[in-house]
Amino acid sequence: MTTTTPGQQEVLPAGRLEEADKGLRKAMGFNSILFMSIGAIIGSGWLFGSLNAAAVAGPAEAISWAVGAIFIIFIAMSYAELSGMLPRTGAIVRYPVLSHGSYTGWVIGWTYWLSAISVPAIEAEAVVTYVGTQFPSTGFEKTSAGVTVLTGNGIGFAIGLMVLFFWLNFFGIRMLGEWNRWFTWWKLLIPTATFCMLFVAFNGANLTSLKGGFFATGSDNVFIAMSTTGVIFAYLGFRQALDYAGESRNPQRDVPLATVSSVVIAMVIYVALAIGFVGAIHWAGAGLHPGDWAGLPGSKWGGSPLYSAVRASGISALLAFSPLLLIDAGISPSGTGWIYLGTSQRTNYGLGVYGYGPKALQWHNRWGVPWVSLIVAFVIGCVFFIPAPSWYKLVGFITSTTALTYIMGGLGVPVFRKYAPNLRRPYRLTLAWFFAPVGFLAAAMLVFWSTFSTLASVYATVFIGLPIFAWYFVQKKGWVSGANRALAHLLGAVFLVAWVFINYEGGWVLRVSPPAKGAWSFGLYDITLSACVVFFCVAIWGLCNAEGRMHISRTAWLFWLLLAMFPLEYYTGAVGPLTKAPFAFQWGTLIAVGVALVAYFWGVASGFNTEELQDIVNNAGSGQARPVPAGEPGTAGVHASGGQVRPAVPGTSTMSDSPPPGSAGPAPS
Repeated sequence: MTTTTPGQQEVLPAGRLEEADKGLRKAMGFNSILFMSIGAIIGSGWLFGSLNAAAVAGPAEAISWAVGAIFIIFIAMSYAELSGMLPRTGAIVRYPVLSHGSYTGWVIGWTYWLSAISVPAIEAEAVVTYVGTQFPSTGFEKTSAGVTVLTGNGIGFAIGLMVLFFWLNFFGIRMLGEWNRWFTWWKLLIPTATFCMLFVAFNGANLTSLKGGFFATGSDNVFIAMSTTGVIFAYLGFRQALDYAGESRNPQRDVPLATVSSVVIAMVIYVALAIGFVGAIHWAGAGLHPGDWAGLPGSKWGGSPLYSAVRASGISALLAFSPLLLIDAGISPSGTGWIYLGTSQRTNYGLGVYGYGPKALQWHNRWGVPWVSLIVAFVIGCVFFIPAPSWYKLVGFITSTTALTYIMGGLGVPVFRKYAPNLRRPYRLTLAWFFAPVGFLAAAMLVFWSTFSTLASVYATVFIGLPIFAWYFVQKKGWVSGANRALAHLLGAVFLVAWVFINYEGGWVLRVSPPAKGAWSFGLYDITLSACVVFFCVAIWGLCNAEGRMHISRTAWLFWLLLAMFPLEYYTGAVGPLTKAPFAFQWGTLIAVGVALVAYFWGVASGFNTEELQDIVNNAGSGQARPVPAGEPGTAGVHASGGQVRPAVPGTSTMSDSPPPGSAGPAPS
């Protein structure tokens, strides 16, 4: 938080949103924004995450939940400054364009789109899986590996839930906010009551007395569990405050506060649930030998962990409470699912604003909802039921792709401070020289710890977005002309064919249980894939005009991070597939930190004063700060929607946008 003292310069506010945002309804207050984030955080993650994290981290899963929340807070701190300064609907896909240009924006936007568009599907899968433990006809079964997946009937049921999510979003943000407010109270009450109930059946021996003690599966797995089991996935809902910022009545005050507050509230709940669940495990009831942590996902409890733990206690009060858990298994994931379908819709909208998709993505209906974006989010979301018909199969992919996009928060802080220093910052990150790179490192390490098999799938899906950039975006921006237009189309086609060949014949991605029989060695696969990506970047750079080349060259740091992390993960113990890896987990992580720091400082240096950022700064006013005379009377800060500077009271904070006494409230931005 910043303060204004005599003689200090007071900065000008961002005067208006982009024209596209003016059709959105400014209908959400602080409580709605906060509850939107909490409602997204407490979804399927609380139902399955405790068991899945225990399977990897053992009794120490509570540390995974606590450290995971701290990592997310480090990430959120940077976004709190950015979201207060530039509240934008679909913010996370729009900030990279403003700070690093259109090619970085494309890669990050495509990656974020992949994660956001798939979350409604995983929430619908959670409902069917949990309820299906009591009503098998809903359509689920266990694979030979013991993983619960949906059958055809289950997928049909899940699509029906997606239709419900669609209509709840279609009729406007006010309706969504009102429904979510009441559902979030429920979603706070039931988890709180659940961990209280679990402590009634608590067995302390599960924490320390079984084989291996508290760190039964090894301390390394405390960190791996954060990325692979649903821990970070559960916390990802904090971003809702950012994605709905353009529809907030007072975004510069409410969005930063709601972002951080939602994570802190959820951390308390999740840590308590983790401890309560581990203590309540009844090994015989789960059909496992005591201490068989890895067997939990495939056990009798895999489809409904908390419900099973409560029922296994045999305590009458807990048995009476258990039906509420089944009811919540329908409510909590559904509530998160319809919020995330709205997030997917706003991600599409944000991509449309910067030309990554057709202008139709910005069309609003009479309730101010980008309805074409909503239809796209619904259709693509349903497609994810086919390749990943399981909560357990999809959670790692979503976590890794989302964490990869969060590296941009830490980069955005120094870049925006350099090129837009006079934009008003209701929240200013203290010690940004430290916390901005820490937020970047937190996101990068969550990607690194996601394990090699997940990262291979993530990279494959990220890179398949490159041909679309050559076919669509460079053409639309006019970066290629004449014969180069046809060559750009050809380049995209060649890259796509090469991508399919490398990932299928290489045997590491496009086959079941990679590496497949007869697969290439990892060294050959990695070199070939990296060469293909580098060739595409160099070739598209050569085909573009000077403007396009500048945007493409400013993305080199990102490809360095991606291509350097991949082989490092393969050769690192615990996260890689090798039983005798050259690097122990600790050393591999330390090297990954070094790689990420190079990427961070390179990325900061690559930021530039983009045309889009210039437009925002110009709309904010002259951009000239003026000194605040000592002792000048008035109220700290400036009106969120105006360009007029008001005097500040010495020593008062600029965080508050509170209206004067007797006013009707803050005006819409």
